Amino acid sequence: MEFEFKPGSIALLVSMPHVGTDIPDDIAARLTPAALRRADTDWHLTRLYDFAAALGASTIAARWSRYVIDLNRPPEDCNLYPGLDTTGLVPVDTFHKEPLYLPGQLPGPAERAERLARYWSPYHAQLRAELDRLLAQHGKVVLWDAHSIASRVPRFFEGRLPDLNFGTAQGDACADGLDAAVMAVARAQQRYSVAHNARFKGGYITRHYGKPLHNVHAIQLEMCQCLYMDEQDPFTYRPALADEVRPLLRDLLTAAAAWARA
Repeated sequence: MEFEFKPGSIALLVSMPHVGTDIPDDIAARLTPAALRRADTDWHLTRLYDFAAALGASTIAARWSRYVIDLNRPPEDCNLYPGLDTTGLVPVDTFHKEPLYLPGQLPGPAERAERLARYWSPYHAQLRAELDRLLAQHGKVVLWDAHSIASRVPRFFEGRLPDLNFGTAQGDACADGLDAAVMAVARAQQRYSVAHNARFKGGYITRHYGKPLHNVHAIQLEMCQCLYMDEQDPFTYRPALADEVRPLLRDLLTAAAAWARA
């Protein structure tokens, strides 16, 4: 299977497009040691969000590493942040600009197209199908796109990233009411810093599927990995830390689901 999918019963779908760690053998043989560390993975999110099923949410999580193909990039591979540095649909370097491929082993156009068809398209077909199912059942649906990243990545931002970074494509991807409900929960707590439509405004999934006029509402959360794990190799999950942030994540999803029911 190209992803892990669990259907739910409420109007909420949690997408985790960057949790995958698998790399096909024929691709792995061409990668550098830096690539094989898979440092830019959204580590452990399926464990961090494992309460989502108990809430009744549907979940979809990637199997394949973002180094194979990035599920949160548009198929035409345009830059979602014009003028700013970013990685592409089929990345060629890490977040720290280390080469992913050994000399002479970069994928060409035909291979890129094959990866799009084999790895990217099935994830998005399932995501679309589940949104349509939930929309037909409930009349509206919330798509929660879950991400995490190291708290310091100089390539993309200066200094330390805020703990919780919410993106709604400047409000285009969801209704104001959903945005307000989620942000009220986020800002009611004092422990974690919060940003809203700042450096991370939502990737392709948030922007493409979030269509408030058609009752599909999307919001992305990019959170700092130091809130729940070690940011250095071997990227160990820290249960005690995770257990401190998980109740907030549950409250955020609960608020989103409650808004969808209203």
